Amino acid sequence: MAASKTARSRQYWLMKSEPDVFSIDHLRKMGRSPWDGVRNYRARNFMKNEMAVGDLVLFYHSNATPPGVAGLARVCSKTYPDPTQFDPKSKYFDAKSSEDAPRWWLIDVEFVEEFPTFLSLPELRDSAALDGMMLLRKGMRLSVQPVEKQHFRWILERAGAKHRVR
Repeated sequence: MAASKTARSRQYWLMKSEPDVFSIDHLRKMGRSPWDGVRNYRARNFMKNEMAVGDLVLFYHSNATPPGVAGLARVCSKTYPDPTQFDPKSKYFDAKSSEDAPRWWLIDVEFVEEFPTFLSLPELRDSAALDGMMLLRKGMRLSVQPVEKQHFRWILERAGAKHRVR
């Protein structure tokens, strides 16, 4: 008897970008974009090994006043090598990486919606419903991180998102 395959359940993520570099509005205008330039091994491994097409992403504006969750995106590609690592003119160039043995990977994301209510980091910190959320841990600076379903659902509801998670 053949072993049955179990379907992978959707996972939820938060991805940070500085709004003056790449904002939710930029993503809306483009429709779809590669999430390039990640140069942290743990964040890279989340993209390379755990993200899958269809996973939902909280789009977080970092290094802003205030920082916070601005919208929703969706993973829309499988992982592939980040081309910026091979470009000597890119600030993300990595001389130790080669096309035969890439070190850095990315996924593409597509725009889903901008939230009617921007949720600032102080607002997120003030909510007991988000206790344990990776983003809110002291010293957490990862640009790509998992989000538990109950935290993701709370943020969507509080932000007035059209999209719902069951």
